Amino acid sequence: MKGPDEFDDRGRPGGPGERPRIPSPRAAAEDHGPLPNPPAPANSPEDRGPEPPAASATRPVPASPATPAPPHHVLKSLLGAWALAACSAEETAAVEAHLTDCASCADEALRLRDAVGLLHPADSLDLDPLLRSRVLEGCLGRRPARIPVPEWATPYDAEAAKLDALLRDMGEAEWRAPVRLRWFQGERPVERETTVAGVIGHLMTVDGLVATTLGLADPLGRTVPGALGPTTRTEKYWQAVGAEPSRLATHGPWRDQSHALIRTVSFAGDSAGELSVPYGAFRLPLCDSFLDRAFECWVHAGDIADAVDYPYQPPAAGHLHQLVDLAARLLPVALAERRRAGLAAPPRSLVEAGAPGRTLHLEVEGNGGGHWYIALDSPAALGSPDRTVAHIALDSAEFCQLAAGHVAPEEAVAGQHGERDAIRDVLSATASLSRL
Repeated sequence: MKGPDEFDDRGRPGGPGERPRIPSPRAAAEDHGPLPNPPAPANSPEDRGPEPPAASATRPVPASPATPAPPHHVLKSLLGAWALAACSAEETAAVEAHLTDCASCADEALRLRDAVGLLHPADSLDLDPLLRSRVLEGCLGRRPARIPVPEWATPYDAEAAKLDALLRDMGEAEWRAPVRLRWFQGERPVERETTVAGVIGHLMTVDGLVATTLGLADPLGRTVPGALGPTTRTEKYWQAVGAEPSRLATHGPWRDQSHALIRTVSFAGDSAGELSVPYGAFRLPLCDSFLDRAFECWVHAGDIADAVDYPYQPPAAGHLHQLVDLAARLLPVALAERRRAGLAAPPRSLVEAGAPGRTLHLEVEGNGGGHWYIALDSPAALGSPDRTVAHIALDSAEFCQLAAGHVAPEEAVAGQHGERDAIRDVLSATASLSRL
């Protein structure tokens, strides 16, 4: 058995089978002076000692052979793709490294890069969806016609061109889309449903009244009496072509007829405006008839645009003023006809020849607006501002919708004051201007 001196300083026995003993306490470090600075952390890079090399590091690693650069002709063939930024990362690096050493390829790359800049402008190449409408509006509003068109025929010329542009954009299926036509008859609104092709046939048939006055062919043929009104002529046309006329039977003939009308009155001159056009129960001078046809062309084009969900713009301000002026000039006659039918109040006073009688001040605001003085007591008299007994203020679009029969007289948004009977009668007379 070993003695105490035969154990090492960790208390381990000196030989096998010996029991370890607990070593005696050691002296504290503070008993021998100040404490030394603490050692740096083991993971500190500056204080960590050199690590022994790994076993694998002791074996030499063979160097990987460098990838050879592609030959000159391959790199030159990639210049076009590099200029278009179509190369892979490896190809881009190889080409750019080659350009630093090859002057001829560097010059070629510079020329290709400049050419790519011309092929790719900064602005988007997508066309503005409103570009066609703006170009068409500019052409219709600014380009002078080759043949001088009379001023009273220019609204019809412009509206027919706009409607033709709408019809050209429509597909074959859209020509069968249902269209609801609305107007006022007496005191009640009337509706009639047809198709887009049926609307164009209606326009062509009523335009035939103007065509026969100018000596052109009637779309209904020679067997139809010329004294028939617009509604009767339209019904006969729809009966002749069936319930759903086709695009070929309406678009081309209507367009050719409108061109012929404009061409004929352009060569005839302003004197042709005095010709009388029969509308069945009434007649209009040719100049007013062209304005009437422009108004109906615009109104029914709006009906078609609503049916096929297509944006449609009102006439230009100057043309719209002519259309509003026609409606205002027709109001005294329309008011007198309603009195004869018992639908309007009788005149308040007898009007002598040339005397103005009572007057209503019609104020139309917005594009194409103006001021009109409507004679209330006689269709032959002229309205006078001094005899004004009532005043109506309407927006130009609202007034045209009322004259087209699309708005009821009692629903018209109007600033009004004065005699209530006169205001009601004039609004109802405006709605009575509408027809099929």
